[in-house]
Amino acid sequence: MYASAFRKLVADFMTIGENIALAFIAIWSNLLRAVLTLLIIAFGIMALVGILTSIDAIKSSMSNNLASMGTNTFNVIRKGTGLGGGKHGRRRKVGEKISFKQAMSFKKQYYFPATVSVSALGSTSSVVKFKKTETDPTTTIYGVDHNYLSVAGYELETGRNVTEAESKEGRNLAILGASIVSKLFPNYSPSSVIGKSITIRNIHYHIIGVLKEKGSSMTFSGDKMIIIPLQTLRKYFGSQTNSYNITVMVADALSIDPAMAEAEGVFRRIRKVYLGEESDFEMEKSDGLISLIVDNTATLQMAAIFIGLITLLGAAIGLMNIMLVSVTERTREIGICKSLGATRRTIMVQFLVEAVVICQIGGLLGIILGIFAGNWVTFMVGGAFVIPWAWIILGFTLCFIVGVISGLYPAIKASNLDPIEALRHE
Repeated sequence: MYASAFRKLVADFMTIGENIALAFIAIWSNLLRAVLTLLIIAFGIMALVGILTSIDAIKSSMSNNLASMGTNTFNVIRKGTGLGGGKHGRRRKVGEKISFKQAMSFKKQYYFPATVSVSALGSTSSVVKFKKTETDPTTTIYGVDHNYLSVAGYELETGRNVTEAESKEGRNLAILGASIVSKLFPNYSPSSVIGKSITIRNIHYHIIGVLKEKGSSMTFSGDKMIIIPLQTLRKYFGSQTNSYNITVMVADALSIDPAMAEAEGVFRRIRKVYLGEESDFEMEKSDGLISLIVDNTATLQMAAIFIGLITLLGAAIGLMNIMLVSVTERTREIGICKSLGATRRTIMVQFLVEAVVICQIGGLLGIILGIFAGNWVTFMVGGAFVIPWAWIILGFTLCFIVGVISGLYPAIKASNLDPIEALRHE
């Protein structure tokens, strides 16, 4: 019994192998038509895999950058400026900016056992110079206090951090991101740039540290950032600072909810928000931002899958039309096969395998193009290269389904042909 079952299994594999070989012969005999058909499928799969790959890569990059801050940090920010500010397409009213005085008052009055950092954005379009070498006008200038590096998840490659005294005094010091160092000092090691002087808006800054490479997320890159003391930022970039950011890091994740509750109470008192009124500021947790990213990208992924399915539906109609033409052209061949003993099942499987093979070739080409297209978009926004195994499997599965659906009716039509009438066909 087992021997006969094994022989049947081997025979089935041999039959499938023969059908695949016949499919390639049929494709080669009508190469232009087959290529045009599989290209339609390839572009549909490329659009699907490309969009999903870029979404995955961007999501991964943003999640990694937020996760580096840890689950025990949260930010107090201006209302309406967080990632949830425009949720469901509705832009909320932007609240009053957080002033330097309010931020420093919070730092003094917040007695919860936590580390508090105050920081602010000075510019995102500065040009930094070292002798005759300069960066592109895309450098971010960020003002921080001595706690910023630890709460924001940055590490030093070499050099030292800004001290509390230097942050308050406003000395002209700078900590450079990895990309800034490679641009301005291509022939220097990171440790050898310590002590050198750079120029921003004709103001000289003494380099005291270099950050470890952190990577990018969307349009922001920590490697293209220069950190200066907070008072220095106020001195030279104060007019461009819209609002100050407050970041709080507690000892462990279990303490974050009571820490946020106390922070809200302290800052409501500082902002003079009365009992019963809605807070005019927001608090965001890093893991909350990750969840928001995942939720939003899930919607985009479903939309991309729907668009890809519509494209593949068009490809399926085109492939079915081609297979029907192929049945008509090979009617006499089918009649000869049936007269020699080929069964209906054999004829049907032959044409069905041919449709599936065309779809899988198109799918393979589309997946390769989609991976490169998706990662090209990811590279443009500063994300990391990813191989989307889940979407690769989805692509091959969809191509198989499209092949079966498109080839089923032509295959049944071919298998139902009368051998005598087929032999008379010219």
